[in-house]
Amino acid sequence: MASSPSLRERRRRRQARQKKGMTLNIVSLIDIFTVLVFFLLLNSTELELLPESKDVRLPESVAETRAKETIVVMVNNNDILVQGAVVAHVDDVMKSDDRTILALKTALQNTPTPVAAATTPPAPDAPPPPREVTIMGDREIPYRLLKKVLATCTESDYSKLSLAVLQKSGPAHPRPAS
Repeated sequence: MASSPSLRERRRRRQARQKKGMTLNIVSLIDIFTVLVFFLLLNSTELELLPESKDVRLPESVAETRAKETIVVMVNNNDILVQGAVVAHVDDVMKSDDRTILALKTALQNTPTPVAAATTPPAPDAPPPPREVTIMGDREIPYRLLKKVLATCTESDYSKLSLAVLQKSGPAHPRPAS
């Protein structure tokens, strides 16, 4: 019967080892979750910066450049809007023989430029950065209207003009720009 306590002792040691082997290393799990959180935070910054509008159907393009945070001029079949506020009616603009749109020019000059959060302040003697504007024009607007909007933006000291488009899949090997 001397073997009986040794069997019990072996069983007790085996059970103790099994219980001991089931511990979780919380530090490793916290490290994994921390890396996952940072990955998700860094990759979630690709947000749509342009407002959505049911009145504006954007043309499609294979452009790959993402929109920046700029002043948005929206042109639909009825109105011209700056940052969502109506500044002119398309019918009035089309009847006018002027090269530019006075109401749009006034609105653009009075609208503060959005400040990018990641930019560093410019040097005191450096020239001011170029002003940027994004034009969201419906694909059905006349070219004459778009030309007036572009001319007005240029005369309002906006040197970087972007046209908003819907991104569609392009060819596998895009042709170089000529």
